[in-house]
Amino acid sequence: MENNPTWTPVVALALGDAEGRWLMHKRPKHKHHGGLWEFPGGKVETGETPVNALVREIREELDIALEADLLTPATFAQEEGAAHECPIVILLYTCRQPGCEPRAMEGGTIGWFTPRQIEALDKPPLDRELVQSLFAKMPD
Repeated sequence: MENNPTWTPVVALALGDAEGRWLMHKRPKHKHHGGLWEFPGGKVETGETPVNALVREIREELDIALEADLLTPATFAQEEGAAHECPIVILLYTCRQPGCEPRAMEGGTIGWFTPRQIEALDKPPLDRELVQSLFAKMPD
C-alpha cells in the first residue's frame, strides 16, 4: 500500500468591497510569516467543513459574521510535499458582504487594497500563488 502523507487543510478569505478593493491581513511580527500580508483565515479543525471553518475563523479574526451562502470557492495553493512533513493546502474563497466592518481581533493590521497594490505587498509564498491565480481570473 502506498504511503500517503497527511496534509493540513487551511481556508482563507478574499473579501471584496464595492470599490474593487480586497481585505488583507498583516501578520503580527511574533508569528510565523510575521510582518507579511495574507488573506485572513486559518486551519480547518477536525469535524469542520471548509466553509464552517472559514465562518469560524473570520468571526474570531475579524469579528465578522459571514454568510456561508455568499462564499464562493476561488482557487487553492499547496506546499510541495517535500517541503514539510504535513504540507499545507490553502482553499481560498471569495465573498462580497456589504456593510461588514472588519476589526483585527488577534493582532496585526488589516487594510483594503486594489489587486495591483496587493501584488506589491510582501506575502508568504502560498499567498503569492493565491493572488496570482485569483486576479488572473478576474476581468480588469
